[in-house]
Amino acid sequence: MTRKLTAGRWRALKSTSLADRAVFGIVAFDQRGSYRKMLPDNTPYSVAVDIKTEVVNVMAQYASAILLDPIYGLKPAMQLNGQTGLLMALEHSGYSGDSTYRQLELIDDWNVKKIKRMGATAVKLLVYYHPNSGELAQELEGVITKIVADCHVLDMPVFLEPMSYSIDANYGKDSAEFAAQRKDIVIETAQRLSKTGVDILKMEFPFDYKYERDEALWEAGCKELSEASDVPWVLLSAGVDFEIFEKQTRVACAAGASGFLAGRAIWKEAISMDAMARADFLKSAASNRLNTLIDITLETARPWTDFYEMPEPVERWYESYPE
Repeated sequence: MTRKLTAGRWRALKSTSLADRAVFGIVAFDQRGSYRKMLPDNTPYSVAVDIKTEVVNVMAQYASAILLDPIYGLKPAMQLNGQTGLLMALEHSGYSGDSTYRQLELIDDWNVKKIKRMGATAVKLLVYYHPNSGELAQELEGVITKIVADCHVLDMPVFLEPMSYSIDANYGKDSAEFAAQRKDIVIETAQRLSKTGVDILKMEFPFDYKYERDEALWEAGCKELSEASDVPWVLLSAGVDFEIFEKQTRVACAAGASGFLAGRAIWKEAISMDAMARADFLKSAASNRLNTLIDITLETARPWTDFYEMPEPVERWYESYPE
């Protein structure tokens, strides 16, 4: 059953979609800590900003929207063309608490109102989440629900990115033990967090490529994920190589995803290059990668309008529109 959106959230989702299609081809470059690790030691802040701006300026020629952060993202955000949507991250890079009990940490002096005022189209929120973490999972669901409500007061849609992790100190996320649980964790996460009021889920692929490469199983798992989610979902790249992410995107979109929201799989090699090589790479390899993903999305992704309706254009609608 579809749900009606407010005019502002409908317009925002349209503004982050590809052309006249209600599907997403979004490039993420909100990395901060991991971005610093990709740069040479002692790289000045201004250089980090300029490199991010170079990448974004090229990617924005094709992407439906760009995801940025407030730490390095103001300059690239201000240089975006008028046809590209802008998502801004709300959360602090990383997490607080133990590695098996990861708590959400927001950026000091940064909030939803500031994201709205600086001209962003939508809010992105990343949370480390495990459905079996007991009170922590319930606490995070409550926090997400509150943040979503704050965003919706300002008519801003929320793209929620739940990142799975191991809650067992005996093995990590990259282990075979976690890989065996991953599909169930991802699907239950979608089932639970899609009920918090978020507009779009940014989901991990349900399988770890190192341990499972059967595309028939991939398809079945992505279909389960689509059935579990009450809202549209897009696929994140999680740093995998492009060749892997292209395969995952083909399967995910054919199985019900509404597109992709990907970063390093598209542009990661550019960061360590000199300026001339970076410019060549962005205009060739990175652009080709992005356009390949966009073609897949336009061909097979599920429109988010399967979930949402625009508001009725009734006479004097503005009188009852919330302030």
